[in-house]
Amino acid sequence: MSRMTRDQAVARLLDGVQADLGACGTIRDLLERQFQAALRHRGAELAQLAEQLTPELDAMEQRRQQRVHLVRALLGPQATMDDLFGSLPAQQSARGRTDWDELEALVRDCKQATTRNGNLMAEQFTIMQRLLHGGDDTYAPR
Repeated sequence: MSRMTRDQAVARLLDGVQADLGACGTIRDLLERQFQAALRHRGAELAQLAEQLTPELDAMEQRRQQRVHLVRALLGPQATMDDLFGSLPAQQSARGRTDWDELEALVRDCKQATTRNGNLMAEQFTIMQRLLHGGDDTYAPR
């Protein structure tokens, strides 16, 4: 951060949050498409969606790591985004907190969708294993 001013670092942080808002919306949409493809057993579509999700998630993780590094470079090794917002002028802080809260909600939605999708695909795999290994009561009520 030696070449970057504090204002530039803060601008980069807030721009990263904005970029993550857009990326997280895209990821949420891809996860919904993944769920629908899994429900309909569309293997080729699942593979395509995985190829689309991976770079989106990688880019988002890079921005998260950069954000952590910048916040800690600005405010110390244990600093958080809340610490950053507390150090900003009121208007900038309010906008940053609003965007950050929205991003956190989107991330929670994406994590829930990922869990839902994983559970669905694991259940489908289990059913297929039972079918392949002669389970006669695979579709019997539990």
